[in-house]
Parts: sequence; C-alpha cells; structure tokens
Amino acid sequence: QVQLMESGGGSVQAGGSLRLSCAASQDTVSTHCMGWFRQAPGKEREAVATMNTDGSTNYASAMKGRFTISKDNAKKILNLQMDSLKPEDTAKYYCAAGLRWQYIGGRVVPICSLATDDFGAWGQGTQVTVFS
Repeated sequence: QVQLMESGGGSVQAGGSLRLSCAASQDTVSTHCMGWFRQAPGKEREAVATMNTDGSTNYASAMKGRFTISKDNAKKILNLQMDSLKPEDTAKYYCAAGLRWQYIGGRVVPICSLATDDFGAWGQGTQVTVFS
C-alpha cells in the first residue's frame, strides 16, 4: 500500500511563500492523479489542487494564480509552491492519491477531480500557519 509523507510546512508572514513536498513510497505520483488538500480547525477538508498523470492540473478558485502544483516522477515527489500566502491559508495540508478511473479509447485513465471523496492514501499532513 502506498505511503505518502508531506513536508515543508511552517510559519510565514502574510505575503510570503512556502513550498510543500509529498514523497511517495511507490510510483504513485506517475501512475495516479495526485492532489493537495487542506483542513483548517473546525472546517471540512477541501481541495487545493490536483495533477493528473498527463500533467494537467485543477485548482480551487481561491488558490488559482497563487499556488502551483508540480511533480517529479523520477523522484516520486509531488510539490505545492504557495505564494502570496494569506492568513486564511492557515491549515494542515495533505497530499493524497486518486482512487477513481475511467475507460476511454481502450485505455484506463485516472479521473482527476477536486472532489475529496475521490482520493485516498492520505499522508499525515504538514501544518502551514500564516500570520499577519
């Protein structure tokens, strides 16, 4: 079973940047849709960004233009570059692997949405705190 481990969290002043990384124990980063999610205290877990095996991306509207998801298949790492951070970005950030697939044109391809329920193999998370 794949294991995911996030790192790179910390405390930063509003307007600053952080880069999160997610290391996978298997080739999941290259074979699955991968996503970043976050959960603030008292709130539900929400999607931040996802990236499919072909490199296509989806971003939650609040993060579009500020956050950039990327991956290194050879190193089995998923990254999230976060710029122009705001206090409302304070949350625990998680990476996860997609669980849904579809059959298109004779091939099985991952479904890569922003739906939290479509993901599993959650990591332990890394805390991001943005202070004003």
